[in-house]
Amino acid sequence: MSTPPAAFRLSGVDVELGGHPVLQDLSLEIGAGEHVALVGPSGAGKTTLLRAFTGVIGPRKGNVEVGGVRLDQLKPEALRSLRSKIGFVHQDHSLVPNLRVSQNVVAGRLGQRGFWSALRSMMRTKQDDLQEVHQILERVGIGDKLFQRTDSLSGGQQQRVALARALYQQPTCLLADEPVASVDPARARSLIRLMVELAKEDGWTLVVSLHDLELAREFFPRVLGLRHGRVAYDGPPSELCEEQVKELYHLEETAFGESR
Repeated sequence: MSTPPAAFRLSGVDVELGGHPVLQDLSLEIGAGEHVALVGPSGAGKTTLLRAFTGVIGPRKGNVEVGGVRLDQLKPEALRSLRSKIGFVHQDHSLVPNLRVSQNVVAGRLGQRGFWSALRSMMRTKQDDLQEVHQILERVGIGDKLFQRTDSLSGGQQQRVALARALYQQPTCLLADEPVASVDPARARSLIRLMVELAKEDGWTLVVSLHDLELAREFFPRVLGLRHGRVAYDGPPSELCEEQVKELYHLEETAFGESR
């Protein structure tokens, strides 16, 4: 049986933003179905790396492959099709606050149905679509919020709406950029646990950017640490020692995620 292509592969990638280097000669591979925590200090390049995986940001040098396909060789329509299978959960939710929860979830297929078709689905959601949306909301623990305005929900509930929207895409990969940065530790742990459980159930590749190293240690078999746009650590969390954390975050003292 042949080995499936890597979900994501970067080869010698440089990315600059505003004339400043963000990713530098970055080479890495994430296998299909892998669960990876992406850690590192602010400005290390975590968000840029996630955006490079989707082709939203193109490299100045090097190649980005998704599922064995080089993004720079795809025509715009093929690139949109590929992106439609990559769910993305943003730190700021990226929801439309004055729309109902159901309408925000249906927006997950904007890239699959064509703009006008998807827009009509958002404004007048069909019964079959509503049933599917409700089932997804049940999976993320907010099935009773189907018709509520999104801006009436708590921050943690809104992040679950964002996760439901990504699920509605029927993704093969899920990328999450600091998805628990704005919620308390208990809710953060609950949401990360949910993401990992859903990824296992549906067979996704899961890459989550985190500030909290304890969450990375608890839920992910592989930790990828970035510093100054380069890989500073790549391996199991059990082998990430305190000295490496000090080096990664440039701390004088540390207790896995707590600087003193």
